[in-house]
Parts: sequence; structure tokens; C-alpha cells
Amino acid sequence: MKTVVEKPYLIFLLSIPMVLLIGVLSGDTAFDINVHDTYFVIAYSHLTTLISFVFGVIGIGYWTMYKTNRALSQWLNGIHIGLTFGGAIIVWIMTLFYGDEIMEYELNNNLSFVITLVIAIMVLGQIIFPINIIYGLIKGKNIT
Repeated sequence: MKTVVEKPYLIFLLSIPMVLLIGVLSGDTAFDINVHDTYFVIAYSHLTTLISFVFGVIGIGYWTMYKTNRALSQWLNGIHIGLTFGGAIIVWIMTLFYGDEIMEYELNNNLSFVITLVIAIMVLGQIIFPINIIYGLIKGKNIT
């Protein structure tokens, strides 16, 4: 765990092939979001491409800070990694509890709300990345 917090670019850059593989293996399936009377439909392949791009930008940002010997906050690194990957695992586990029967409507409705809340926290948690980069630029170089 110490290596991941000290070199967060590793987990982001190494997860890109796995995310892209999930997109390729998902085939033609789509992710749909219902907001009142509007449906937003996104193909998994497009979603995984977007996530891979974002992970690439984050990984390159962390790698650049590491190569320029800038001091990043390990605490912020841990929170950012935890929110990003921990939130994704929680969302994946929660989607396994969806029921297919009409009798489980209330459970699915509450589960959808919790999943949406976790995703919102994950997205808002991405603000930690630029804060950490700015912190590293202001703090300066590591003294080692």
C-alpha cells in the first residue's frame, strides 16, 4: 500500500488496460440513466474510453510530479485513490444486488439512489487531484 500512495501513477496507468478490456468485452451493451422523462444512453465502450482517458491524464500528472521530484501529500494521494477505486468497487458490488422482478421496485429505487450518491462522491473526489498537484507545486521539491 505504501508504494501505491508514494507512486499513485502506477495504479492509474496500470488500470487503463483493464478498463479498456472491460469495454471491449462488454460488446454492444449500454448504460442508461433515467432523469425524469429523459433517458441518457451511453455505450460501455464509450464510457470505458472516457474513464481510460481520465485515468491517463491523472496518471501522467502524478508521474510528472514524481519525475520532477515534487512533494505530493501522501494523505491526499490515499484519499484520491480510495475514493476513485474504492467507490468503483462499491458501485460494482451494489449493482449485483439489483432485482429483476417488479416486486423489488422499492429496493431497486433505493439502490439506484445510493449508487448515484457514491458516483457523485467519486466525481467530487476527483477535485483532490488538482488540489494535490497545486500543493506539490507550492511546497516545492522533495529533500532526499
